[in-house]
Amino acid sequence: MTMRAIVLTGPGPVENLELQDLPIPEPEPGWVRIRVHAFGINRSELHLRLGYADNARFPIAPGIEATGVVDAAPGTDLRPGQQVVAMMGGMGRAFDGGYAEYTVVPRAQVIPFRSALPWDVLGAVPETLQTAHGALTVGLDLRPGQTLLIRGGTSALGYATAALAGDLGATVLATTRRRDRLDDLAAHGVTHPLLDDRDVAAQVRRIVPDGVDAALELVGTPTLPDTLAATRVHGTVCMAGMLSNEWIVKDFYPIGYLPTGVRLTAYSGDASNLPPAILQRTLDRLAAGTLSLGPITTFPLEEIRAAHRAVEGNTVSGKVVVLTRAGAPAHGRE
Repeated sequence: MTMRAIVLTGPGPVENLELQDLPIPEPEPGWVRIRVHAFGINRSELHLRLGYADNARFPIAPGIEATGVVDAAPGTDLRPGQQVVAMMGGMGRAFDGGYAEYTVVPRAQVIPFRSALPWDVLGAVPETLQTAHGALTVGLDLRPGQTLLIRGGTSALGYATAALAGDLGATVLATTRRRDRLDDLAAHGVTHPLLDDRDVAAQVRRIVPDGVDAALELVGTPTLPDTLAATRVHGTVCMAGMLSNEWIVKDFYPIGYLPTGVRLTAYSGDASNLPPAILQRTLDRLAAGTLSLGPITTFPLEEIRAAHRAVEGNTVSGKVVVLTRAGAPAHGRE
């Protein structure tokens, strides 16, 4: 028995992503084989393809997340047919990940759920929700009534964080480098959309003179000093993304780099950081139409190279999701 899978033959251009027929993997006891219906494209996989990852092997099926149904789960509490998401824990780096019709992952990385939502919507949720929830609760400890700045607001993570923060009762400011996306931010719960002119701190302090209570840095180290300058004394900046592909602060001198009294944290999590109840509640609210995590653009498995180009070129707003079966919905979906 074989399956279709995307294999990254080595670091380089999108042409290194090849659609191949591979044997369907067999799960060992304690591992779960998932029939993948959808998977999100993440910056992590772009970094892998571009050669920035130092913990990868090639060739490999990339993908740090997958959404589908249990196909086999020997030695676990899961049963065939259950809807599940899986993420992190070595997916797409230490072993083959979600860019395939079937993937095998440790039970610890799998979260079951129930939903009648279409697979493209479900596929957009797991890793984005995990990071947004973790960044707000662990990285920032955001409280109702506080102000939050999101640097990189039209990314999938930016939209999701804005939605969760607004739901909490925070006032959200978020940036984009493209003027034509300011209305998109406003339509997705951002109170103050800001055009990134490289002096966002000045814009923020015209709105919040003392600086925001919290800031989520998703662009990376090039914008981090400006984000820190937009944050109040005893406020917190959490770095949880690298849209710029730059994450090293050169010649870091904390006393000179950090504004007095501003705290800098970071967030990186895995499946254990997303409580199943939070996942289920979010899916239920998406189904009820009382919550949106942002726009979704879908591609079929055969168009994986186009999907990567869209992410790398920043030509789409929100989450890019790949469907493993024919009959993918039209590109562009709320």
